[in-house]
Amino acid sequence: MRKFSSYGPIEPELHYYVPRQELIDGAIQHLLGDNPDNGGQYISVWAPHQTGKTSLMLDVFSTLKQNTQFDVAILSLQNLINLSDVNQVAQFIAGELIDILDLKHLTINTLEDFHRLFEQGSLNKPLILILDEFDALEPAAIAGLVAVFRHIYLSRQNQQNKSFAEKDYLLHGMALIGIHAALGVENVDVSLFNIQRSVHIPNLTHDEVIDLFNQYQQESGQVCEPEVVERIWYEFQGQPGLTCWFGELLTEKYNQTTDQPITMANFEGVYVAALDLLPNINVLNIINKATQADYKPFVLELFQTGMKIKLIYDDPIFNVLYLNGVVSTEQVSLGENDVKFSCPYVQKQLFGYFARELFQGMDDLYDPFEDLSDTITDESLNIRRLLQRYEQYLQANREMVLKNAPRRQKDLRVFEAVFQFHLYEYFNSFLSSYEAQVQPEFNVASSVTSFPTGNGAIDLLIRHAGQLFGIELKSFANQREYRNALTQAAKYGKQLKVTEIALALFIETVDETNRQKFETDYTDPETGVIVHPQFVQTG
Repeated sequence: MRKFSSYGPIEPELHYYVPRQELIDGAIQHLLGDNPDNGGQYISVWAPHQTGKTSLMLDVFSTLKQNTQFDVAILSLQNLINLSDVNQVAQFIAGELIDILDLKHLTINTLEDFHRLFEQGSLNKPLILILDEFDALEPAAIAGLVAVFRHIYLSRQNQQNKSFAEKDYLLHGMALIGIHAALGVENVDVSLFNIQRSVHIPNLTHDEVIDLFNQYQQESGQVCEPEVVERIWYEFQGQPGLTCWFGELLTEKYNQTTDQPITMANFEGVYVAALDLLPNINVLNIINKATQADYKPFVLELFQTGMKIKLIYDDPIFNVLYLNGVVSTEQVSLGENDVKFSCPYVQKQLFGYFARELFQGMDDLYDPFEDLSDTITDESLNIRRLLQRYEQYLQANREMVLKNAPRRQKDLRVFEAVFQFHLYEYFNSFLSSYEAQVQPEFNVASSVTSFPTGNGAIDLLIRHAGQLFGIELKSFANQREYRNALTQAAKYGKQLKVTEIALALFIETVDETNRQKFETDYTDPETGVIVHPQFVQTG
């Protein structure tokens, strides 16, 4: 029986696999060219880490190998990642190709000679070349190789009066695989942008994720409840590496009763482990990149619950975060695109990381002899009182809480996310002795299969005494946004299948008159859910 695999290229006979035929056919068409007699295209195949670039191009390679008109070669350059000598890089690539293509009469030792490998008379047939991990090379190596490939391409274009077989070079088509859309993005002087085609590998679609888990059910005979597959799609948004990694956990590592269906209860247990216990190289890379000083302010701003962050594609910070799987894009309309976290799972990982980094392990939240029954007992939890206690604690300890808090460079104000993190850790610490569970959720939609933007609402869910309590977090901006927040909270309450939900409104300062006016309970006419709005003064 096959398995899920999240590391290395997929082997269809061993792993569950979705053939992405449209992408494969498109890449083949580019490499062969619209008119193969005139040569093919030079393409860059790009996407964030662990999205199946290599697996897809191996399928392309296998198909092209069946065409006897061409020689086809694929090389991984991963082992050259720390090699700075351009001549050694060129020598290694040339040596590999000489062996693969049986060109024993050739000797290539320097970058200056590298072009000779592709000359008429050197190659036996037109060559289609695929270079994997190309942009992992040192910038100097990328610059040198790209200059050679550009020269070959332009030389070919300048010989339009000759058939391809008569031209000086027989490098018919080439694919450079990496995470960058324009290879050499770090160095504009070496970009291939005006001679290459860009082929982006997207995440798996909703139907493709369903197909993967259908394959597992058919081969294993174990049922996986539809709600589980829908939740996997929602949490990971089809990111191939993360989706298949979670598939491994769910169907192998934590699958103790293979004769029983995989249920939502199984999903929830495995998901907690995936968040808190299990290392994953892709997740560690995402956290590492998001927490670096150059990118951390952008990520913290993305947690805001007010204005969305507009996409500016040439923003270098966005580009790095996108290519490393931290963020993605959401098209609102043809002319409007926003930035969002790449998926809810990544957003939760980063929320938890920042909260722990800043505020883990709060002490002295209340006097050890204090009666807490107005807030919590073994059977009940009063969210309004809990939020009041939090506000009192924040006001009494504000200087200490914000002493080392990150601030926006433009106005030196504390990031809104800081108060979200602090409230979350306060709840965790306050409720720990009662074994209540607190978890963040990021949902602005009415369906579990919908995907939040990353700057709508942030929700804290508390499970205590067999009950679920929801608290939606927003910043109070104006009365219109307040009314929208009430409606949104009610819809989310309906989704949670609760009759009441709290709406915590962060605000720098608020007087008693406005408290009485805006802290009035709201019953939503559409859902029937009662929303309890409550200010949390931060100033």
